[in-house]
Amino acid sequence: MKVPANRRSFLACGAAAISSAALASQGSLLPAIEPVRRNGQPKFKLSLAAYSYRRLLQGENASLTLADFIRDCAELQLDGTELTSYYFPDPVTEDYLRSLKRQAFRAGLSISGTAVRNDFGFAEDSADRQKWIDHVKMWVEYAEILGAPVIRIFAGHVQKGTTAERSHDLMVSGMQECCEHAGKHGIHLALENHGGPTATASGILKLVKAVDSPWFGVNLDTGNFHSKDPYGELEQVAPYALNVQVKVVLSGPDKKRVPTDFDRLADILRKVGYRGFVVLEYEEAGDPKEECRKYIEQMRKAF
Repeated sequence: MKVPANRRSFLACGAAAISSAALASQGSLLPAIEPVRRNGQPKFKLSLAAYSYRRLLQGENASLTLADFIRDCAELQLDGTELTSYYFPDPVTEDYLRSLKRQAFRAGLSISGTAVRNDFGFAEDSADRQKWIDHVKMWVEYAEILGAPVIRIFAGHVQKGTTAERSHDLMVSGMQECCEHAGKHGIHLALENHGGPTATASGILKLVKAVDSPWFGVNLDTGNFHSKDPYGELEQVAPYALNVQVKVVLSGPDKKRVPTDFDRLADILRKVGYRGFVVLEYEEAGDPKEECRKYIEQMRKAF
């Protein structure tokens, strides 16, 4: 059988016919994704993730809506607003998406992105796998309506009874399929360093370099590396970043939480010529409205 030259075609037509070991053996022959090509000097635009307001936006005692959150982002003089999918009403309607898009535009804000839950570690014949693939594809279409250029996604978990190698192949094929759909709608998918196979710089880069799509890259979460040198890992992954989410603390293997050095983060991103959104994602226990305002000012000075 003649092997297609394009890696995307190879993955699509060969998944059912070859073993994961065979796929791995081809890996060294396939082109790896290159770092994001930037134009001009570094440029940082500030945004805030709706996840920062999670206690105000979800549950029976929710006191705010996404419209309120957009209003707060405008009051904070931000460039963008990140509308996490978790806080949209169910069902999501096109009219609702367009109303948020209209509000953001009139407030002088870009919708910098959105974020979804997903898990591509399930077996190919699993209903759970298809559910998550369909979910990501659905949000690709929602993001296009919103005008959100990027969606943060996860790789998933190594499922019980599955090897790490097999899980790798499943995650890659899931992301590949979703990238095919995303590209048709002009949406980027950004894989977050979020534990499991993506817990380390080498782990996430192994996955990123296995997906062949110009619509794919990294959502760099500054608080999710927990090695002895988290800043060193951030430096390794930064060249592939499409979006950056900033946490206000970091922790190493000793789990000791220390304040994030915003100046150091800014320096890491400047060195790779990053141009794009830098999004505060506040996860601590304080009042998010007050704390986000405080940390946005700190980020504004650093970036």
